[in-house]
Amino acid sequence: MRVIQPKKQKTSLLLKIAVFAFSVYMIAALVNQQVQISEKSRQLEEIQEQLQVQEIRNEEIRRAISDNAVQTDEYIERYAREELDYAKPGERIFVNIAGN
Repeated sequence: MRVIQPKKQKTSLLLKIAVFAFSVYMIAALVNQQVQISEKSRQLEEIQEQLQVQEIRNEEIRRAISDNAVQTDEYIERYAREELDYAKPGERIFVNIAGN
């Protein structure tokens, strides 16, 4: 009686190269995503700092307005023009760039 042994399947070189290339691609993609995540985290921290600074400025403006006993329209208009660089609708603002 003859025993038939199963043939060992040899994986082709092309399949090994394809698996290796796919593995390298996946590792590169994961590293790229981690870099993007860290960059976005840094941007988030910067924006949160800017938000805190702006909230402080807003509170200072609120205090300045409430501390002023004369909260007239003229005061608010002057503050908006001088500090916030606002203008009325349709109004043109001319800036002297000559430095005179």
